[in-house]
Amino acid sequence: MTITDVKPTESEPEPGKARHSKNKRIDGTRRRGIALHVSLILGVLLSAFPFYWAVIMSTHSSTEIFSYPPKLLPGSHLGDNLSKLFDSIDFFGSMFNSLLVATTVTVLVLFFDSLAAFVFAKFSFPGRGVLFAMMMMIFMVPAQLQAIPQFVIMAKLGWIGSMTSLVVPAAANAFGIFWMRQYMKSAIHDELLDASKLDGASFMRQYWHVALPVVRPGLAFLGIFTFMGQWNDYAWPLIALTNPDNVTLQVALSQLNGVHGTTDYGMVMTGAVLALIPLLIVFAIGAKQIIADLGKGAIR
Repeated sequence: MTITDVKPTESEPEPGKARHSKNKRIDGTRRRGIALHVSLILGVLLSAFPFYWAVIMSTHSSTEIFSYPPKLLPGSHLGDNLSKLFDSIDFFGSMFNSLLVATTVTVLVLFFDSLAAFVFAKFSFPGRGVLFAMMMMIFMVPAQLQAIPQFVIMAKLGWIGSMTSLVVPAAANAFGIFWMRQYMKSAIHDELLDASKLDGASFMRQYWHVALPVVRPGLAFLGIFTFMGQWNDYAWPLIALTNPDNVTLQVALSQLNGVHGTTDYGMVMTGAVLALIPLLIVFAIGAKQIIADLGKGAIR
């Protein structure tokens, strides 16, 4: 019997069937990959369409915005909308106020929240559990319930009408402490702290040189979250800033409703689109920092 007469055993598949089965698996994986990419693209398009629609509306007049069929291409009224916007409110002054408040609050939150979270996550002291439970109870209280007592406190301190009434109450928050505590518990190893103690590092040196470099992705997320929250805040600045010439951007934009007797939606959307630009810049910087730090951690 020659070699060519030998037939494959039943336990071993024939070469043709093996190749067919392998190609079938590859085709199935490829189809799933294509379906996943198509779903992601559709999700991105659906998420980006409201922003695109806002940009389109900012280039049209109110009459064109409510026309049918709706206009999906840029119009020619952007210049007129910008001119009416800058004539109606102090746009750049209000934007500066919002930038000042949001930036100051973000820096203070990153410092105080990460410092408190470092203590809760890596140090034992009497009453730690009770203090953390009290903080979580504060976290569960709606912000609307805090408005009246907060206003009374700010009024007694004489801060109503100034930016201080916006910065000081928001300088630390329970969510930031909770978020950074959970992040630090898993990201900072006790061996690092023990090694720094053997080197004679003080508490602040451990916090600044050991903890913060490790938790930069968590800080980047908290910074984006805090900046966006302060930038978009409307209710508390409307209550606390009694001087109409010293308002934040969101309060100033609300004054555009009915500023000419009827609401000019083209002008309103122009202001809303311009107000989104700082948020996009902050998000791009923060997201880049998160990706870069996660990549470095993976390499390590």
